[in-house]
Amino acid sequence: MSRILLVDDEQSIRRIVEQTLSKEGFEVVSAGDGMEAQEKFQKVSPDLVILDIMLPGIHGFELCRRWTQASAVPILILSAKGDIVDKSIGFNHGADDYLTKPFSPVELILRVKALLRRSRGSTGPETETAIKLPGLEIDGLEHTVRVEGQPVELTPKEFDLLWYLARHPDRAFTREHLFKQIWHEEAIGDTSTVTVFMRRLRQKVERNPDKPRYLKTVWGVGYKFAKE
Repeated sequence: MSRILLVDDEQSIRRIVEQTLSKEGFEVVSAGDGMEAQEKFQKVSPDLVILDIMLPGIHGFELCRRWTQASAVPILILSAKGDIVDKSIGFNHGADDYLTKPFSPVELILRVKALLRRSRGSTGPETETAIKLPGLEIDGLEHTVRVEGQPVELTPKEFDLLWYLARHPDRAFTREHLFKQIWHEEAIGDTSTVTVFMRRLRQKVERNPDKPRYLKTVWGVGYKFAKE
């Protein structure tokens, strides 16, 4: 049974989400403010976090930043603030997904299950299960990455983006295309999410993020994975 940490200061929202997740067989641990959330995160080691951003005590973006630096737990932001700027800030602080209130319980469950599935490395059959290159190894079944032989922790969305690019080497993709493929949504004019995730990936897998070996920018187009 997967354990989900739910953080929201609105009791009515917590109740709705708790009921929705419990019906699907998830164990839900709830927190109503930032301090309580930090304590419970350390205590229960959740498999996934659903996080509001406007919290008393510690702001949700700060919690997101702390937790993604300390672990690879997938984080789904659930917030009434749904403009492009807030979404960009959320992804920049390490969130894997962002759902705007009011939300559909069905969509919430679909997103939660998708994040957990990717986090555990269960994405279905692949024609290519592993990619080994000088200084970089990517295992598509186990969802693991090694850089210079050392394991590197990626969030589910970070891995999805890296895996998608690596499986299509030397092919340039627009930011809009990558957003649709990885987040399964239309970009609607916002490409900053992909830019943020590419920056995070370079920091984690490139020896010199400012002069990347594999994750290349194609000016006027977007990004590509250079297989050399």
